[in-house]
Amino acid sequence: MSLSERMRAAAPLAALAGILMLGLSGCIRPMYGANGVNNKLAEIEVSPVPERVGHYLVEELKFETDGSGNRPPPRYRLTLTATSAAVGTIVDIGSQRADAGAVTVNATYALAEIVGGRVVTSGAANASASYDRTEQRYANVRAARDAEIRAATVLADQIRTRLALALLKEE
Repeated sequence: MSLSERMRAAAPLAALAGILMLGLSGCIRPMYGANGVNNKLAEIEVSPVPERVGHYLVEELKFETDGSGNRPPPRYRLTLTATSAAVGTIVDIGSQRADAGAVTVNATYALAEIVGGRVVTSGAANASASYDRTEQRYANVRAARDAEIRAATVLADQIRTRLALALLKEE
């Protein structure tokens, strides 16, 4: 079969696929478009959380929901609790020291309307980040803190996505 015969045989399938895509294009709504969920995410006020990892998480969520700095009046309030735990994951047999560590950050969240207090969504999420340990104490402390920041960033992204989906269902 020559190339032109193959193209002739594939033409009806390509036309059918084009018609199906055109028909389904009205069913898909962009999540982050001009009339998407970004405007609703900007209306979220993030409550402060004590502890260092809570601060990292709150700041990341503020940036994730609306990093412009020009927030509209808040319509929703996001309350969070956050905890972190660090563990040594790989132990050197000779020195009996941990060569690598991991930080796990757990968070529970609830998004509620400010007026009325109706809970829109709530849930729990977690994220982990690993880091290398050395014989230098300060380097270990700094590496663990950097891992906390990375885990908080991943966690903020997870929570933002869940909030966006919940707000889209509200419409």
